[in-house]
Amino acid sequence: MAEFMTGEIPLNFKTNPYKRVEWEDDLTDPNTGEVLEEGTIFWAEYGNNLEWGIFNAYRFLNEVYRQMERMRVQLELDGRVPGNSGIFADVLDGSTNKITLDKALTDIIEAIEIGTTTLKVASVDSFTPFTQVTIFDDEHIEDVVITEVGTGTIKVQALQNAYKKGAKVARSNVSIDTINAEMGVGDWQTFSVDLVEVV
Repeated sequence: MAEFMTGEIPLNFKTNPYKRVEWEDDLTDPNTGEVLEEGTIFWAEYGNNLEWGIFNAYRFLNEVYRQMERMRVQLELDGRVPGNSGIFADVLDGSTNKITLDKALTDIIEAIEIGTTTLKVASVDSFTPFTQVTIFDDEHIEDVVITEVGTGTIKVQALQNAYKKGAKVARSNVSIDTINAEMGVGDWQTFSVDLVEVV
């Protein structure tokens, strides 16, 4: 029982990690039908071993596919742009290949009007002048260039829209879905908060 699978296994195995069960039928007397020797009894451990074996096999196949996809894209790019070694490739599976998405993101901490150039933000970490950012809430979105980064503030070109408190300032508003290997548009998001009095 100890060798049966009970969960996910590491993917760097060198030998087959699946321990199969040798199933045996009941041995019966052909004349009387009496069971002379019982066959293999189906226990929960056997069933779980089967389930985890199937799960881990598919998990391993998915990982092999991801690796092959990265190599395929790299070879394709290398054929089109010799020597680039896949620098411009990302198959969106959660593993980076020499490029990473700039995920700098912060919240605007007070509502702003059209024409505003100074944004009060929750954090200025990872933001730099003369880079483009996207500002968005649930109603509007626009791209502007940062002109200056201060203490708790980011200065940008004059905004074309008004934005609510909690609007996002982001280097990219892309949301990467590693399950389906695709990019989607990030959400502004709203939250419901329950206040509980502690006595």
